[in-house]
Amino acid sequence: MKTCVIFNPAARGEKARRFRRHLDEIGSQSVLKLTTGPGEARRLACEAVAEGFETVVAAGGDGTVNEVLNGLGDARQGFAQTRLGVLPLGTVNVFARELEIPLKITAAWSCIRRGRETQIDLPCARSTHNGANQSRYFAQLAGAGLDARAVELVAWELKKKIGPLAYVVAGLRALLAAPAEITISADGKEARGALVLVGNGRLYGGSFRVFPRADLRDGLLDVCLFPRVNWLTLARCGPGLLVRGELPGSAVQLFQAKNITLTAANRTPAEIDGELFGTLPASFSLTPHRLRVIVP
Repeated sequence: MKTCVIFNPAARGEKARRFRRHLDEIGSQSVLKLTTGPGEARRLACEAVAEGFETVVAAGGDGTVNEVLNGLGDARQGFAQTRLGVLPLGTVNVFARELEIPLKITAAWSCIRRGRETQIDLPCARSTHNGANQSRYFAQLAGAGLDARAVELVAWELKKKIGPLAYVVAGLRALLAAPAEITISADGKEARGALVLVGNGRLYGGSFRVFPRADLRDGLLDVCLFPRVNWLTLARCGPGLLVRGELPGSAVQLFQAKNITLTAANRTPAEIDGELFGTLPASFSLTPHRLRVIVP
């Protein structure tokens, strides 16, 4: 099995430091490609497909996974020829948790070496950025409204200090602004709300089961729509999320669809896999069983 590992040598944090301790072992069993800046992992993943690697490993967080995933998509027959592996080194690692990939480096690398493969659905988002149309694949989730505004506001230094709680802090800051007014059209049905989450898997933010019916292989995207987002919504949803990892059914609308379009009258940011992705309008669709992933 010809394996390429893509890693950011400038990555900070305890997980990145632990990864470096295993570089000799991992480097002896694979080819390491080191990134030099944002977007580089995408280019290197596309290059790895052209060089004939059967497995391309994203060594990083969900943002790195997303870059590598899109690099596979950039390559001719990339998804058919190459499998995605994940070494979870990020703050949250939602996609790795969804697939139950071990969070310890040695265990995750052993999983990759065993090479057990599964095929999952591959979602795609389309939007505009700086006036240009863009499309991007995502592995786990997307969001628009408060969720994406929190991504805009999150501070990197705080994220490294307190981990996922940094997004909670940013979310509280985002609550101070006027709520978004989003219209969602999904398979011919229409609804409105202040926050829309679109999921491929069940998890959001690491351990929150926001999409209880989601299945990575069912050919459907899952939607969690908050009609309102304010301090009362936070009071209603917070205890259930913290204690059970679930949202109260009375606070949200849950449904499934193959094709989704989001629009908004005012500027409303969108995010995919925890990274900003333009502004609304945006559309979301998926291709069933398109992505080959290594799992335990």
